[in-house]
Amino acid sequence: MLKSFTRNYEDNSTEAGFQFTFYCDICHDGYKTSFIEAETYKKQKGLKNLTRGAGVLGSLLGGRASNLGWGIQRGGDILSERFENRSPEWMKEHEMAFELAQNEAQQHFHRCHSCQKWVCDADYNEDEGLCIECAPRQEVYVAKARAEAMKRNIDEKAEQSTVWSGEIESKTTICPVCGKPAGNGKFCNNCGASLALKKCPACGKENAQSVKFCNYCGASMTEPAEKICPGCGAKIAAGKRFCGECGTKVE
Repeated sequence: MLKSFTRNYEDNSTEAGFQFTFYCDICHDGYKTSFIEAETYKKQKGLKNLTRGAGVLGSLLGGRASNLGWGIQRGGDILSERFENRSPEWMKEHEMAFELAQNEAQQHFHRCHSCQKWVCDADYNEDEGLCIECAPRQEVYVAKARAEAMKRNIDEKAEQSTVWSGEIESKTTICPVCGKPAGNGKFCNNCGASLALKKCPACGKENAQSVKFCNYCGASMTEPAEKICPGCGAKIAAGKRFCGECGTKVE
């Protein structure tokens, strides 16, 4: 039974040789150890030129373990075959290779004295002897806090800002004659009817063509409004300029 300094590792070994990947407990970046050829396989079958292009030296692997894929082989090594039935000699070599791999990989990891996680250099606060989750680096934490405060301030300022002061209303003009959308011109795009606004005969306010009663004073838009003579108070029919009772001029 193999016993690792960290449980976060992957065994990449095959009958051809031994290689292991150890992962950071925080960011899950991995370190793949140097490849060690299996003497038993070499004696029995030779390497059959499989060593060509092999990843001999250990290397740091970026990216999360979920992206790397547990059990998926990366290019540059010869670990392309796995065998279930291995000889006792191979198993003994495997255990020895695992010890060597741990000694190699452990140089690239640090153990947090607080949470006991094994972390890579990027996630270790060497000044405090703790991982960055237990003891964030001051300059990094300050920069992050400032950036978050800046975003909050921008969001709050944006909430208080008025970026549009128009009125929410329909801009579509319906033709009073054909009942279809008439466009933005002075005449309907469909039937050519005039879209000019009508003035109320009582108050003079402009209203839409289809309005029967003034939206401002309630007077009829279809019947001419009567006028009152300023001299005698008699009613004067629409269109008349002088009072029929006293002759006063009506504006």
